[in-house]
Amino acid sequence: MPTAILVDGDFYLRRYRFLRGRATPDVVAKNLHWMARQHLKQDHGRDDRTLYRIFFYDCQPLQHKVHNPVSGTAIDYSKTDVARWRLAFHEELRKLRKVALRLGYLNERCGQWVLGGEKLKQLLAGKITINDLNDHDVRYEVTQKGVDMRIGLDIASMSYKRQVDQIILVAGDSDFVPAAKLARREGIDFILDPMWAQVRPDLYEHIDGLRSVFNRQNGHPTNADATSEAPLAQEEI
Repeated sequence: MPTAILVDGDFYLRRYRFLRGRATPDVVAKNLHWMARQHLKQDHGRDDRTLYRIFFYDCQPLQHKVHNPVSGTAIDYSKTDVARWRLAFHEELRKLRKVALRLGYLNERCGQWVLGGEKLKQLLAGKITINDLNDHDVRYEVTQKGVDMRIGLDIASMSYKRQVDQIILVAGDSDFVPAAKLARREGIDFILDPMWAQVRPDLYEHIDGLRSVFNRQNGHPTNADATSEAPLAQEEI
């Protein structure tokens, strides 16, 4: 039976930038496919596993206008480089074979400006006043909705329908634990790929293996280098 690969999109992109540096949307999409192929490879001369599908879970980028509370300057997020890059990346994913793009949404109604870091400490301590703040001291935060739910539903659906016998989840938090328990009870081999991020020790009891296939060093190759075949990384199964 085949293998399904489920990818938490926001986590993948953050870890990709850490491990490989910045790259164009097409390069990052191709490397996602490369990562999937590495997971399908078998050791000891066994045939490679069959890919069922790559599920990529993400949200559309923020695309509305807000005003910075410090200066009142209007910001159109739909015209930012971040939004254009994310939309182009989604288009590249749609072109790839056996890739399903599963989109949640950003809860824009609950978006808020946040003052964090050292500036907040200084303000609370009375060392600075509001008049000392500038536009770069605050950031606009929104939360994504529907992504974890879609991951859980797809894991449950594939497990109950016996569509796969192995699921590889690319993620880094513990939100997947209930779905992983269900899959393992149904006889699914459940592998976690945290892309070399630290995993809490108690998560090991809820998975059947841990495997990261990207190069572990956080070098920053050029776009041309990013598409090269990197050697298979050490694994724990």
